[in-house]
Amino acid sequence: MTATSAPVLVLDDVSRVHGSGETEVVALSHASLTVARGELVAVMGPSGSGKSSLLNLAGGLDRATSGRVAVEGVDVASLDPKGLAALRRRSIGFVFQDLNLIPSLTAAENIGLPLELDGWTVRRARSQALDALDRLRLRELADRYPDQMSGGQQQRVAIARALVGERSLVLADEPTGALDSHTGEGVLKLLRQRCDAGAAGLLVTHEARHAAWADRVVFLRDGVIVDETGAPDNADSLLVQAP
Repeated sequence: MTATSAPVLVLDDVSRVHGSGETEVVALSHASLTVARGELVAVMGPSGSGKSSLLNLAGGLDRATSGRVAVEGVDVASLDPKGLAALRRRSIGFVFQDLNLIPSLTAAENIGLPLELDGWTVRRARSQALDALDRLRLRELADRYPDQMSGGQQQRVAIARALVGERSLVLADEPTGALDSHTGEGVLKLLRQRCDAGAAGLLVTHEARHAAWADRVVFLRDGVIVDETGAPDNADSLLVQAP
């Protein structure tokens, strides 16, 4: 889908540097990127190229050393911890590589927790959580705890948590890593549908066939955005285009 509205996410000349002097590590260098409603952007690059750093800055999980990060027009750096937490609950859905499910909560409770923290009733949050599980064909997992699920099931619960509610920005870090190819394609289809419905999406992936779901592909190397392409016709053409 071609995005036509104002950007949901703006990274303007953003850098992230860890340490100083001899221990200085540049995780991201002068990166600029916008993602609008209705748009899914894939980020590719070798391990250590800065993909996860870019995602963490986009979601307010890390602070930029320089430059500006804005979500829905709000400068992330201007928010205090309470305001930043509210922005993440209301506007941003995350799919982490390490899942971050809470062991003491069921699948439905994990999914509904951000909504409850934002003032939703338990009943309404559970209803939304069950709807999200239905979309992933996981209704039977609603009352299971993470240690009662397979790795792939935990991954899909984490994805359901990212898609629940009315988040305008979905950030996904290798969201299909623990899934078989068929289930992974289903998850990417859901992410694509969410963006087509008006959300903005940023997808970090090593897989060209997954990036082929995106409208644009950004390539990172050594913390620098080195290239950007439009949507490829197929995964093979994306592999050819990769710098």
